[in-house]
Amino acid sequence: MSVRLRFAPSPTGYLHIGGARTALFSWMFARRHNGQFILRIEDTDQKRFVEGAVEDIMSSMRWLGLDWDEGPDIGGPYGPYVQTERVELYQKWANWLVEHGHAYKCFATPAELAAMRQELEAKGDRSGYDR
Repeated sequence: MSVRLRFAPSPTGYLHIGGARTALFSWMFARRHNGQFILRIEDTDQKRFVEGAVEDIMSSMRWLGLDWDEGPDIGGPYGPYVQTERVELYQKWANWLVEHGHAYKCFATPAELAAMRQELEAKGDRSGYDR
């Protein structure tokens, strides 16, 4: 069995102690088990994106001695390693799921979804939304 762990910070700020700890534990586990450590950037929160944060996160991790085997600056077989660069890939698989009956398109408004959720909760039902 191969071991693959990832650290996926959001560049909404700089690397903080909690993120560094999470990265360290994953890195140590990967290295201890001759596995791979992957850096993936979760940049989907564009409203809170901080310019320069990605570079700072990577620089801070290098300063801590945490190297990665795959990532935005290295590449690898499962890239891209920046979430906003994966939109076409996600769209392809979302379409496949719909086409094969494993997912469905929802056209309900947020208000309609909230009403459905309240109705289900009132009944004690957690089965999901209508299709």
